[in-house]
Amino acid sequence: MTYSEKNPAPEAKGLKRSRPYIMLGMIVVVLLIYLFVPSVNQAVKRMLTPLSSGRVDAVIEYLRSYQGYAALVSAALMVLSSVLAPIPAFLITLSNSVIFGWWKGALLSWSSAMLGAALCFWIARWLGRNAAEKLAGQTVLRGVEQYFEKYGSKTILICRLLPFVSFDAVSYFAGLTPMKFWPFFLATGLGQTPATIVYSYVGGQLSGGAQKLFIGLLTLFALAIFVTILRGLWQAGNSSDQAKATPAEVGEVNTVNETSAHGEIPSHTETDLAMRDAAAKPAHSEAPADAETALRDKSDEQR
Repeated sequence: MTYSEKNPAPEAKGLKRSRPYIMLGMIVVVLLIYLFVPSVNQAVKRMLTPLSSGRVDAVIEYLRSYQGYAALVSAALMVLSSVLAPIPAFLITLSNSVIFGWWKGALLSWSSAMLGAALCFWIARWLGRNAAEKLAGQTVLRGVEQYFEKYGSKTILICRLLPFVSFDAVSYFAGLTPMKFWPFFLATGLGQTPATIVYSYVGGQLSGGAQKLFIGLLTLFALAIFVTILRGLWQAGNSSDQAKATPAEVGEVNTVNETSAHGEIPSHTETDLAMRDAAAKPAHSEAPADAETALRDKSDEQR
């Protein structure tokens, strides 16, 4: 039984039955808008191009093209990066620090990431585990679940301080637990503050090769997420295999014990009885002989 099954989240009455229809309706609406609204289609393609390139200068150029609306577009991208795992959020954070200055960029990145975390939490709380697995990935979500099993209510703060733990997966899984929203929101705000300040300040000061090195290190941290998750899943698989093997071994031991109980013990009991009979027979046979000897000695004395 998983952590979320042991600790189910509260849900509204009748919501469980309507979840598949809500998910299907959302998917259909998004697809229709993307396919039949040319401006939306072009905007999505234009947005994904700089983000998929992995270059900070491309993201900066993209945001600056919106001029006065750059902050709103940046916030929308950050929320989208929280909901959809493949979008690298640190590129947006570094771009914000360059465009708006390190502290204004940090404030923008922090507040928009908080909005994205809240959205992930309520998506999981309203639509359930299936929706969370489709958005965050089943493997990633199972990896985060191990942190919840280990740290319990402190998981949010701990995971926000770890740069290699998926931000959106933690938010999604928190929505699947009985955790209330405000403790989750507060722990998220406190936990992500140090990383946001570091990324904004250091990223805003660097340029050229140093900036590329910094981005490379962040990319390594992102890759560490998958390594950690795969390692955890491998250990969990070995533990489950051992757990499955243990009852079988115990059953074999019990079978041997039962065989011994029904087979060997009676044989030992019969042997013990035979030995007792053998020891008792000489005693009974010698007793009469001793009595006859005593009678003869007595008769001799009388004579």
